[in-house]
Amino acid sequence: MPKILPATGGDVVEIILADHRWFEEALRELRDVRSDRSAVLADLATVLIAHAEAEESKVYPTLRRKHAIDADEVEHSEHEHDEGNAALLALMEVDDTSSEKFSENLHELSEALTHHLDEEERDVLNPARTDVSEETRRNLGDAFAEERARLIESGCGHIANVRKIVESA
Repeated sequence: MPKILPATGGDVVEIILADHRWFEEALRELRDVRSDRSAVLADLATVLIAHAEAEESKVYPTLRRKHAIDADEVEHSEHEHDEGNAALLALMEVDDTSSEKFSENLHELSEALTHHLDEEERDVLNPARTDVSEETRRNLGDAFAEERARLIESGCGHIANVRKIVESA
């Protein structure tokens, strides 16, 4: 089971990429019938919600202001977060982690999340690397990490909060 990554600052691109690799590892753990799927899912929900919310509140607005990404890219990324959150909630609502329904819903989450990670790395993080100064990326990394940590501490991955986020999308 991957440990939840600590909230440290630095280059926002590197922090986001580290979370992405963590998500991929958590998905692998969820596919393994021998793992504690409930515990892995609880951690994944917490980090996924914190990550997406921190991106939407701290990263995307700054990259937009710096003209690294445009309004359409922000809207598209936020839409993909909404899709991922809905797939996450559907998985969390399955009581039996050994059931076919759990496997089906895990597949849906994996597809949505993998698609988003790929697009975000190409269409958001690449422009952040080339169109934004290192100082801005570091300041953004600090703000992202601080917000992510605050959200994790708040219990953002509890099913009631995930349901509220999905219903408000």
